[in-house]
Amino acid sequence: MVRMRNKLSSLTHSLKARLIISALLLILILLPLIGYTLNNAFKQQVSSSAKSELKAYLYSILAVTEVDNGQLQMPEALAENQFNVIQSGLFALISTREAESKTSKIDWQSNSYLGLELPIDLPQPEIGQSEFKAISIDGKPHIIYSYSVSFERKMLSQDGLSVENRAFPLTVHIIKNQQDYQKQIDLFTQHLWSWLAILMAFLIIVQLAWLLWTLKPLAQFKHELNEVEQGRAVQIKADYPNELQAVAKQLNALLNTEQHQRKRYRNALSDLAHSLKTPLAVIQSQKDLSKSSLEQTQIISRIISHQLKRAQTAAGASWHLGINVASVSDKLVRTLPKIYRDPQIEIASYVDSQSTFKGDEADLTEILGNLLDNACKAAKKQVQISVMVDNGDLTMIIEDDGAGISPEQQSEIFERGIRADSYQQGHGIGLAIVRDLVDSYQGQLAVSTSDALGGAKFTLVFSA
Repeated sequence: MVRMRNKLSSLTHSLKARLIISALLLILILLPLIGYTLNNAFKQQVSSSAKSELKAYLYSILAVTEVDNGQLQMPEALAENQFNVIQSGLFALISTREAESKTSKIDWQSNSYLGLELPIDLPQPEIGQSEFKAISIDGKPHIIYSYSVSFERKMLSQDGLSVENRAFPLTVHIIKNQQDYQKQIDLFTQHLWSWLAILMAFLIIVQLAWLLWTLKPLAQFKHELNEVEQGRAVQIKADYPNELQAVAKQLNALLNTEQHQRKRYRNALSDLAHSLKTPLAVIQSQKDLSKSSLEQTQIISRIISHQLKRAQTAAGASWHLGINVASVSDKLVRTLPKIYRDPQIEIASYVDSQSTFKGDEADLTEILGNLLDNACKAAKKQVQISVMVDNGDLTMIIEDDGAGISPEQQSEIFERGIRADSYQQGHGIGLAIVRDLVDSYQGQLAVSTSDALGGAKFTLVFSA
């Protein structure tokens, strides 16, 4: 569940994902809505057409309907032949309402209705009114159009001397099987949704192609930024649209400014180091200098060296170029065994060739150089360096087979105010430099006992 939320969160933070999702939602919601509206409109059109058709049949029935002496007179055969064919699907009924029970009674039915069960509850609209609805006959859906009229019939009065006109109300019902209309609706619905599905697929392909084409400069921009970050390029060179060209220009200006400022800063610090070390060297060369004074000048020299290295770090820079870790570690692994020949130290290297340190090459050399140098000093025969990338985090591990660092010292070694050079040989002031550099890159540095070699184990983790 947490992983799904993280994936959804990463999607909402992607401009490409937002555009694609919004385009897909527009297509997947708008087109079905249009299809639903068209389908309903077609159903209403079919229903209206069916009503008009039944209405025309009803008028043809009324044209031949007669009332004679209170009796309904209908011809044996009707002009529309479907009324004459048994169970043709088109039926006509004439009903009257019984005053006592207020129920309808079938007075006449067309030949086509023979053999079918008479409907129980026929519509009985008011005189001059009509009603159109769906009914079921023998379990099959039908539509019915009913219209109520009133005929005048002449009857003798009770005294038999005069003729009275009396109303003869009746309702004509035209019924038709709904199967034909339903076939039209089903066929239209099938064709409508088939074409809409094809249109949706086509629009999705077009939208995706359009979005990918539109966002192609962003993908290229991201690729160039990654190249600069990995140290494989120093400038953004591609030709971008006007909206991105200004950003690329500003980034190039920022890169140039960073490089020139860092160069000037380090040159100034180098000059400062030389100007401070020369007077110290003169003082240290004095023969009458006491032993305690000589020790203090040496401490001052080490402090100056340490603080200058700390100040020269590029970790505070706003832009970090990528440095391949293997290229730096390989140089150190080849050099250090030549220095430590007694005893001969073997350095095993397990470095991911694709691992990249997002920082300055001099800082990476300082970190790995100090840790490997300390490990070689403390080791008996073997030192091991392992570098890997896990979920974007860079992990570097340096181990040795020396005496190691006691648990008490491990818990105190990184506490504020504890001097790193107070520990045994192999873990001197170099650790203080490493600690400051790692902190400046917001990394993590931990010391423990190596399970593989038995000596000290230093683990550095730099987050992506």
